[in-house]
Amino acid sequence: MNISSAIIHVLPGNVAIVRSGLAMVPGVEVHGISPEGKMIVTIETADEGSNADTYQRIGQLDGVMSAAMVYHQTESEPEMEVSVEVRRQPVPQNKEI
Repeated sequence: MNISSAIIHVLPGNVAIVRSGLAMVPGVEVHGISPEGKMIVTIETADEGSNADTYQRIGQLDGVMSAAMVYHQTESEPEMEVSVEVRRQPVPQNKEI
């Protein structure tokens, strides 16, 4: 599994068109849109090839000027990942004798 995030720069006035196009791309989720037309998205794909194909597809959407990857992580076996829970323990206080 590949997880990445990107900033997509959209031509002025084309945010709605691009957002609709992104909704049709599997694994893409829009998390924020700036007034200047920059979108923050996450992308989840099965493998490296699918990840590259998704970026290419985003770049070809009408109204997209650029798509820049910000973060990328590959999980070879995501079902084997261990969730770690941190428990807070009280810190012992030094007592004067």
